[in-house]
Amino acid sequence: MSTSLNTPVSMTDSSFVYAEPVNILSEFTVLPTAPTNVIFTGVAGTGKTHQLQQLQRLYDETLPDTATQVAAAELQNYNWRDVICAVLLSEDRTMSVPEMIRHPLIQAKISANGRTDNVSQTLWVQLNTHTHPESKTVNYAQRSANYYFDKNTDSTWYLLEEIKASLRDNLAPLLELQAAITQKPAANMTQKIIRTSFVSFHQAYGYEEFVEGMRPAVGGQGQLSYQIQPGAFLKLCQRAAQDPEHRYAMLIDEINRANVARVFGELMSLIEPSKRAGQPDAMQVTLAYSNKVFSVPSNVDIYATMNTQDHSLLALDTAFRRRFRFSDCPPRAELLPVIAGTNDATETLDLGRLLTGLNARLCQTLGQDSQLGHAYFMGITNLAELQQTLIQQIVPQLAQATGGQVELLSYLFNDLSAAHEAQFIHTSPSHNGPPINLMQSSAPLSAGMNTGFWLNPDFMSYRGVFCTAQPYQRLYA
Repeated sequence: MSTSLNTPVSMTDSSFVYAEPVNILSEFTVLPTAPTNVIFTGVAGTGKTHQLQQLQRLYDETLPDTATQVAAAELQNYNWRDVICAVLLSEDRTMSVPEMIRHPLIQAKISANGRTDNVSQTLWVQLNTHTHPESKTVNYAQRSANYYFDKNTDSTWYLLEEIKASLRDNLAPLLELQAAITQKPAANMTQKIIRTSFVSFHQAYGYEEFVEGMRPAVGGQGQLSYQIQPGAFLKLCQRAAQDPEHRYAMLIDEINRANVARVFGELMSLIEPSKRAGQPDAMQVTLAYSNKVFSVPSNVDIYATMNTQDHSLLALDTAFRRRFRFSDCPPRAELLPVIAGTNDATETLDLGRLLTGLNARLCQTLGQDSQLGHAYFMGITNLAELQQTLIQQIVPQLAQATGGQVELLSYLFNDLSAAHEAQFIHTSPSHNGPPINLMQSSAPLSAGMNTGFWLNPDFMSYRGVFCTAQPYQRLYA
């Protein structure tokens, strides 16, 4: 099975929402054929978690539900006239042809027959052919001797009263099938085969959650006991071992937030591709709690994300690093749109150039790992939304990264050559509105930092020059 990662879906990387599909890494659009270990690295907002979620869609499989297949097989035993009768009998009201077509039973019949064209014509012929011979509203020469329907002057159809009782007996199996289909529309009658396990590492995450450990269990009479239970990775491996024809994936978000040597334990060696079950250098270990002999199946792949920006996270064990291939997820300015200005329809703002300019100054002053990801700007459609994103997300992050140094922040926002009223960052309160010191109003940010910068009140209030594209275009340079 293979699929494209361009499937339209709304995905998130942390708190950032992707407004449209993004094909981040084209090499991960098909399932691998050999054991694969990959860590996606990059700064926040570059689509690492989004990549995991797209891989989840690639490994998991959606199949028609058995009930759908049974319904399709049974519906092939009934002709269109019987299906129309069942619909009108169950609805017990007059219906137009378009209403009938939208009915779940008709839709199921369409699916069972494998056709979508000329359905309206098919229903029209059946209704007219089996209309009462003395109908005043239907003028159709090729009528059958068996009649069931008649039509009102408003082109709605109904069943003849005298044949309803016999139809209930003759079409009882079809009516039961319709009841089942109506309760669960055919469009939703699918089942998903899950071949992935998605976990987020954190500082308290350990071997017991990932591999196996002692867990409390409540018995039938309420008694509490402790049992050895498998963790997320061991459960996935057990399922994969029973299904060698398909590939399975362990998806780990923020892998460097936990002590990976402790989380993986004795499995550190087993996850190497060459040491998987069935490989030339296959290895087995005895698990710490259950004492069971275990090896990692060759059809299990491991994908993870790592935020290179957060230097407070635990560094990965060197031995662990050797077992993974690292794939960089850089900021992708080319994915961002050009938006229109507010006051002048001809004025535009290129969000990609804005991000490129900001990141160039960030790399120059604070290093490559200080860059902003493109996801911060993905959902922006106008200047007002850009202003909110800058105030609520970008400025706080840059303030923290710079320690609130006003000169450095002014440089990042390219304020040094701008007029005072067009500057994003001020060194003192302005008389043009209430003074706003973001650092002093945010305790987590202000701890241990210089709080000597102020935000332009016009910028905060989205007025004056900040209603135009001009100050934001300055960020290109």
